[in-house]
Amino acid sequence: MLSDELVQLIETVKQQRCETQHTELKKALGGTPKRLYDTLSSFSNQTGGGVIIFGVDQDSAYEICGVYDPQDLQARATEQANQMEPVVRPLFTVARIDGKTVVSAEIAECDINERPCYYRGAGKLRGSFTRVGDADLPMTEYEIYSYEVYRRKIQDERREIPDGIGSDIDTAQVNLFLSKARVEKPNLARLPDNDVLKLCGLHADGKPNLAGLLLFGLYPQANFPGFDITAVAIPGYQIGNVAADGARFINNKRVGGTIPQMLDGAMDFVHRTVKVRTIIDESGKRADKTEYPLKAIREIILNALIHRDYSVHTESSPIRIMFFYDRLEIENPGGLYGRLTLDELGKVGADTRNPAIAAALEILIDTENRFSGIPTIRHEMKTAGLPAPVFDSSRGVFRVTLYNRNDVQAPNGKSGSDNSDARLVAFCSAPRTRAELSALLNVSSISYMMEKYINPLLESGKLKMAIPDKPKSRNQKYYSE
Repeated sequence: MLSDELVQLIETVKQQRCETQHTELKKALGGTPKRLYDTLSSFSNQTGGGVIIFGVDQDSAYEICGVYDPQDLQARATEQANQMEPVVRPLFTVARIDGKTVVSAEIAECDINERPCYYRGAGKLRGSFTRVGDADLPMTEYEIYSYEVYRRKIQDERREIPDGIGSDIDTAQVNLFLSKARVEKPNLARLPDNDVLKLCGLHADGKPNLAGLLLFGLYPQANFPGFDITAVAIPGYQIGNVAADGARFINNKRVGGTIPQMLDGAMDFVHRTVKVRTIIDESGKRADKTEYPLKAIREIILNALIHRDYSVHTESSPIRIMFFYDRLEIENPGGLYGRLTLDELGKVGADTRNPAIAAALEILIDTENRFSGIPTIRHEMKTAGLPAPVFDSSRGVFRVTLYNRNDVQAPNGKSGSDNSDARLVAFCSAPRTRAELSALLNVSSISYMMEKYINPLLESGKLKMAIPDKPKSRNQKYYSE
């Protein structure tokens, strides 16, 4: 960046009075910070990288303190960057503000085939970090593994299952698949059954692999209980809310079986749970309208079943369907796979985590594997006059949120944040702590909540601080007028 851009960035940081997902502040008045590894790693491992700003004292109301020696600072920061794997190449910028020197180091994201970037001195497992809000957090073993899966093209769906598992197979479903496969793929017509199943990625060494078990097993959850769906309807806006009679759930079901059976079972739960309005037009014709478009929900659940992670790391992690008063959340283990980013969802072709399952379902239940699911979900929500779906991928979980009109109607084309904003403002009619706001939003990271939700409302004047001269006070509360 240019010096003027650095000055402008620091001014923005001072106004926001916080670090962010892509900015980290270091005082560096008495010397170069000895541990930059965590931030070098986390910025390298996230889309868009990040910027480390030296010479701003976060603990003194974001005062410009300046750095001790810009030349030595750059040299020592580079020494630490050289100890990363892969090596990090910071791009430095120097500027003067109020007679004091500040320095920035831009850290570019590294290629996904080289992730995770980690500190060699600590090793990959202890030296890999991820950015969450304004914090650099150690990567979990699963997060590290998710990069290994893509780089090494590991297909967990094809893994062999232990001896003695897989004998309980629905032969009728296998035969249905084989007959359809031979019609759609004539080259398979002359091959024996086991060869067809092997070429389709559903058999290994003459018996079903994991994908085959999930598609044809009589009850796959007998051996893999976490590869199922939990579905609940919650009487409130967050988990923990209870109904007047003390019930925690209005509806509650665990859905098992094969992937096609889980899709049908989940949709049965949706049909029994979703609210329906009866509309009568001017001609007296009656029509029922669901609070969410059912076609969109089916696409989300199907995508979750196809694209979830089926590795050993997620064997105890089911897909979750959660109805709240104002929204529906569906989440599955396994964040975005490969090079795809949230901004590219539905716009470009994506890498497929489980290609054998995806291809088999095209034959079994006539699904499409043409990347049309996301556009369909967006189209259905828009046609229904509802806010656009919200997609989120973080720390190994992919989540889709659909908003309804039970709470606050958001304008068409919005991401649904208007719902949260209106609810926060209403909730803060009485002063609220950060913990109370975090519980309302069901967000575990306070820093992320502040950056995404609270700070924009403070800047717009919709929320105010009870202790404005001490914005980071642990006793701080927020209120609306």
